[in-house]
Amino acid sequence: MISQKENGAGPSVFKRRALPLGKLAIPPPGTVHLWFLDFDRLGNPLQGDEQAPASGLNARQARALRRFYLRLLLGAYLGVPGKDVEIARRVSGKPVLAGAAAGSGLDFSNANSPGCCLVGIAAGAPVGVDLEVAGRRVQDPLSLSRRYFSAAEAREIAALAPERLDEAFLRAWACKEAVVKAAGHGIANRLNRFSVSCVPSEPPAVRSMDDDDPGAWRLAMVQPSERHVGSIALRQTALSLEAFRLDAPGKR
Repeated sequence: MISQKENGAGPSVFKRRALPLGKLAIPPPGTVHLWFLDFDRLGNPLQGDEQAPASGLNARQARALRRFYLRLLLGAYLGVPGKDVEIARRVSGKPVLAGAAAGSGLDFSNANSPGCCLVGIAAGAPVGVDLEVAGRRVQDPLSLSRRYFSAAEAREIAALAPERLDEAFLRAWACKEAVVKAAGHGIANRLNRFSVSCVPSEPPAVRSMDDDDPGAWRLAMVQPSERHVGSIALRQTALSLEAFRLDAPGKR
C-alpha cells in the first residue's frame, strides 16, 4: 500500500492482476484502488479476439474499448457482469454509477492517454485521477500558469529554475485536473479558484480553495509506467493507494 507521503511511486508498485477478475473488495475509507490499463497488453475483446491488438483504433473504437474495461472493473467491485453496469454523466460531465448501483457509495474516475487508461475507485468520497505523458514539454509554462492557474501558483512556478518549469507546470496541471474531476466541476473557470503545491520536490497538497475546505482534500502522484505520470485527488483527510496493472490472461 502506498501512503499519501510516498509520492512518485513507480511502475514496480503496480501489482499485476490478470483477467478474469473475481469479486473485488470495495476499498475502505481513505483508500483508493488505482488501476493502470495498457490496451496493447490487454487486447481488444470487442473484435471477437482477446489477443487482438488495441493499437490503430479510431476514436469511437478506442472509446468503446475504454468503456468496456471500465465497466468490467466496476462490475468486479459490484459483483455483477460488466455488461450490467450502468454509467451516467452529471451535467458537469462527471461519470457516476446509475441504475441498481446508484446507491452503492462507489465513486470512480478515469483518465486517458493514447493506448492506456488510469482508473481510480473509492468508496464514500469523491475521487479524481489524471494521466499525463511523463517529461512532456510545455510551450511557455510561465504564460500558461498566469493564464490558467491561481496567482499564488503562478508566483511559485515563476520562482523556480528554468529547467524545472515544465515539470512543475505538468504536476500542478495534473493535480488540479484530478481535483476538478473529483469535485464534479467542469474545467472552465475552475482551475484558478484553488491552489495546489507546485514545487516538484514537495508533497502534493491543496493549499487553498474558494468554495471548499482545502484540509478536506488529499493528493498523491504516481508513475504507472515509464512513459506516464498520474495524479489522484480524494476528498478525505487520509489517502492510501493500492495500485494494480490489469493484464490479459497468461501475460507476464
